[in-house]
Amino acid sequence: MKYRKLGASDLEVSEISLGSWLTYGVGVELDKAKACVDASFDLGINFIDTANVYGRGAAESVLGELLAGRKRDSYVLATKVFGQMSDTDQGLSRVQIEKQIDASLQRLKVDHVDLYQCHRYDTNTPLEETMAALTDVVKAGKARWIGFSEWAPTQIEAAIAMPGVEHFVSSQPQYSLLYRRPEAKVIPISAANGISQIVWSPLAQGVLSGKYLPGAPPPAGTRATSDEMGGAIRSWMRPEVLEKVQELKPIAAKAGVSLTQFSLAWVLREPNIASAIVGASRPEQLKENAGASGLAIDPALFAEAEALVAGLEQVR
Repeated sequence: MKYRKLGASDLEVSEISLGSWLTYGVGVELDKAKACVDASFDLGINFIDTANVYGRGAAESVLGELLAGRKRDSYVLATKVFGQMSDTDQGLSRVQIEKQIDASLQRLKVDHVDLYQCHRYDTNTPLEETMAALTDVVKAGKARWIGFSEWAPTQIEAAIAMPGVEHFVSSQPQYSLLYRRPEAKVIPISAANGISQIVWSPLAQGVLSGKYLPGAPPPAGTRATSDEMGGAIRSWMRPEVLEKVQELKPIAAKAGVSLTQFSLAWVLREPNIASAIVGASRPEQLKENAGASGLAIDPALFAEAEALVAGLEQVR
């Protein structure tokens, strides 16, 4: 496993990180979650990402239980705030940030997180209030660094320009061979301001593994067949997408790797990306994903793949 510096922070994170959206505490049983967490440490994955809203606290609670016996400095832990936790609890107000960080720490069974992220932008709260509250969370020692997820370029720039507050070191956008929108503005702004990307859905919810065949039912036990985990993948299950993904397989074969590894290596080709977050329900998946770290692949093959899938995102 290779490691990269997370923005202007002092954190070194694994190129492949373990996520918990839709999985732990929601769609994956506890014993399988434990097997995946254990496997991640064995593979050198040191970065674990979650959020308070995943299962409304369930994912954090499961991770708190599974990480309880490990040395706190043996992993980098990230969570998020913004999502609706009750009929009255949502957003990035000072009251919510102070309340939700304490609740997250309690569920995670730690005294601090390494990275505290704004899950989305809160249009109902002044940015000054949000940034001041996050700054106080860091000053209180409850989080070491702060980040954001899926903010617009103008919102990112406004936070960067704000004086007297903690500065973001991470951005968490969706990014994959099938979804390249951050390249236009988010990545350049971030790279110029000490902010790294930790990307979600680098395999387009698993579609870029190539396991979903056009015209065929999804394999049993996969995300697409799960009531709890299948919602987000549906937009990628269009026949034209699945057909093009199958055409990517020979390109990956030329590189001598699986399509999963090729797709993750494509994401990691971008220097501003510190880590690709993967979701896993089985240790074997993590092992294959981890194999993408440090791969040296001919850029011409990446260019061939980009040309093949060009335009698919536009109709998503």
